[in-house]
Amino acid sequence: MLLVIDSYYWNEENSYTMNVHYLQHVPFEGLGYIESWLKDNGHTISSTCFYEEDYQFPDISAIDAVIIMGGPMGVYDEDKYSWLFREKVFIEDSIKANKKVLGICLGAQLLAISLGAKVVAATNKEIGWFPVTPTEEGKKLPWLYDLFINSPMVFHWHGDKFEIPRGGSLDLLGSFANDHQAFYYNEHVIGLQFHLEVTQNNLMQMIENGQEELQQSPFVQSEKELIKGVENIKTCNALMSEILNKWL
Repeated sequence: MLLVIDSYYWNEENSYTMNVHYLQHVPFEGLGYIESWLKDNGHTISSTCFYEEDYQFPDISAIDAVIIMGGPMGVYDEDKYSWLFREKVFIEDSIKANKKVLGICLGAQLLAISLGAKVVAATNKEIGWFPVTPTEEGKKLPWLYDLFINSPMVFHWHGDKFEIPRGGSLDLLGSFANDHQAFYYNEHVIGLQFHLEVTQNNLMQMIENGQEELQQSPFVQSEKELIKGVENIKTCNALMSEILNKWL
């Protein structure tokens, strides 16, 4: 039995179920583990896929949460990707409507600029399995600080990074290669520069579609190293599960 409480639903297991909408930029960067988690927890899933000609945005009043996925394009590439402008407007409107919004990699960068911050070239291109560590400011969000206190190995694939939005944002995590790996804004908004949703399947898809980026540099791993890192997927997914539990 489902009871309507505000815009959410309360199910027999005494947990909220939500209408979760995700924005996907390329076929090979989908929800990954997040899809399994949402289904297992009874949430409704819908999507806008910008690589499809007939993509559509939902009525914001009909959704409770938005997840913005990654992609190889940059946040300022509106001349190449005409949908970027409309996506930014939708993200801004979602934040203003007090929806829960989670951004991953490119999605986190889009979140940052929607909140008035800049996205710039990262100090180091970061592709591979590297640890992230909580910042001092991260102590202000104890549940997330505790999740990352042991500097877990997570999956990165980015050449840009976001600056931290002003006015209510927390700078949560950093890595050896780059600062600003995660931020938290106004309780409902989380930006993650790395990929905790990674599965073996979408890891292989990203490798297949990003071969040209695997050029030797201090923080870019080889294809062999990337594949060997699948041993870290279980930890990444466990962290994603805890974040989704807290966020939703």
